[in-house]
Amino acid sequence: MLNRLKAILADFIQQADLMLLGLCVVSTLYGIVLIFSATRYLPSETGTRRIIIQTASLALGICVYIFFSMLDLELVMKKWKWVLAFNIGFICLLLTPFGIGAEETGNNAWLKFPGVPFQIGPAEVVKISFVLLLAKQMEWLWEEKRDMKSFRSAFFVAGHTLGLCGLYFIVSGDMGNALVFLFIFICMAFVAGFALRWFALFFAAFGGVFALAWELDFIPNYMRNRFIVLFDHDFDPLGASWQQTRSLLAIGSGGAFGQGYLNGTQTQSTGADRSLPARQTDLIFAAAGEELGLIGCALIMLLLALIIFRILLVARKSKTPFYRYVCVGMASILIFQTVINIGMCLFVMPTIGITLPFFSYGGSSIVTLYMAMGVVSGIKKRSPEMRRVARSPLR
Repeated sequence: MLNRLKAILADFIQQADLMLLGLCVVSTLYGIVLIFSATRYLPSETGTRRIIIQTASLALGICVYIFFSMLDLELVMKKWKWVLAFNIGFICLLLTPFGIGAEETGNNAWLKFPGVPFQIGPAEVVKISFVLLLAKQMEWLWEEKRDMKSFRSAFFVAGHTLGLCGLYFIVSGDMGNALVFLFIFICMAFVAGFALRWFALFFAAFGGVFALAWELDFIPNYMRNRFIVLFDHDFDPLGASWQQTRSLLAIGSGGAFGQGYLNGTQTQSTGADRSLPARQTDLIFAAAGEELGLIGCALIMLLLALIIFRILLVARKSKTPFYRYVCVGMASILIFQTVINIGMCLFVMPTIGITLPFFSYGGSSIVTLYMAMGVVSGIKKRSPEMRRVARSPLR
């Protein structure tokens, strides 16, 4: 057994994407440093507990990364029906007593199981299996030599996306993660070669439905207000625009080098009327901007950009369309969450509860991100152009 484990570890070190893992670990450690500062205002036991959970999630995430690096995706996707059933069933768990969060967050997007120290967001896990299913659909179309520009092919993939996206939104009320599914579909469909006219039709239909829902007051007031404040920053300053106003003030006050680690005016404040809200989760980027300045924010963006670039490099050198689509899907998750979260902190994107990958507090988020990156590492391992050749001990 021990020899088997040694062989697995040696194979992982030799063939897995250690550069990608290193970038993810550095980003997570940087995030833990920021979370430590952002949670100092909490009682010591609560703040310490969050650091422990985040650190334990990092350790578990590395183990998950190793496991998924070894996983044969093509073998798994032969059971694609089970993966689809898992997606539907896991989302529907939000309708059971395990689903929580409606009173605190305005949606029901989290699961709390007895004995588990952190909440689990089904969307975090389903994003990954959704990418695999979507990639499998697109590969099937490619193998069957179907016309990727035809309406039938586009509807085949879009129907799956809209069905899952609609189910998730109806069950959870979480618009942010529902939009992540749509963005994943758009990126993967573009790379797969779907006709541009279907993208134009999709955006036109989406815009038309949104406008109609707006006019008929189908969109709840709290969601409407989140879009209104983007065009009028003075609208509802103590309500809808409160978080983003405080975020912009924090980033602006940090300047180039920040106010100093553990010295941010809003990050370290305990007063509800003068502190930075959601400073360890949604607005962690603003906390970094206040204490570490432009330099600290630039480092965050650089690390995330390098991770995304590494994933796309693996995609470009993948040996099959399926692997390429999977990598693009994983990269699109990071791109969407990064752009929306930073844009939210800069008051140019609506507040939709999207966290900053690897940096924001959240045990389930960290573990699932490492799961996604492990999938990419496994693809790299199976790509001849990127595989490292083992050195002979006689050389």
